[in-house]
Amino acid sequence: MGVVVPAAGGGGRFGGGGGGKALIELAGRPLLVHAVEALEANRCTAVMVVVSHPDALEATAKLVADEGFAKVAAVVAGGPTRQASVAAGLRSLPEGPAYVAVHDAARPLVAPGAVDRLLALLLEAGTAGVVPGVAVVDTIRRVDADQRSTGLVAREQLRAMQTPQLFARAVLEEAHRLALAGGVEATDEAALVERAGHRVQVVPGDPENLKVTTPLDLAVAETLLARRRPGSGPAGGIL
Repeated sequence: MGVVVPAAGGGGRFGGGGGGKALIELAGRPLLVHAVEALEANRCTAVMVVVSHPDALEATAKLVADEGFAKVAAVVAGGPTRQASVAAGLRSLPEGPAYVAVHDAARPLVAPGAVDRLLALLLEAGTAGVVPGVAVVDTIRRVDADQRSTGLVAREQLRAMQTPQLFARAVLEEAHRLALAGGVEATDEAALVERAGHRVQVVPGDPENLKVTTPLDLAVAETLLARRRPGSGPAGGIL
């Protein structure tokens, strides 16, 4: 299994800065470090590529080296969109792995065995890819351009997508080539793979594998991480 870690987001909702969102600290360590550490802990993970914010390429490469991540083969600069960044990571991924996982550095609480479990589900499903999703619990309502309600959406059929998302490598690379040729942009790899004509299986996700997008998300992640520490009791506060 090869793993691409897009970490090129600018972190605009955190006030920007040259380091990008992946270098924002959670419990004293950058989000990227939490994510890469968990990904390396999977038995099936053979090699990884980290895709950095262009302005933080040197700092990210130094961080990866200082942390001693043995499975990170390269740190490369990302593009103007997440899709372009993942494509850059795929191009830099060494030959060999038949499968690829894509995991956002902004999800620092991914469980250490998540990729192993998802690979087993991928092989069992026999599809081109598997993606984790969690049930939507809020009431979802459509609105028009004037923000007037146009009706409810049946949430039983909705899932909020997470990463890591796993695919056959050849399928994912083909999907990115077709998207580039067709001028198509998508917010996750599953959409590109489906557009290329392949079937993707949605499997149960982890509610704690949240995406850190705002300062509130970071505060929630701090609380969840504190609950995981050995000997910690039930956490109080924001949850």
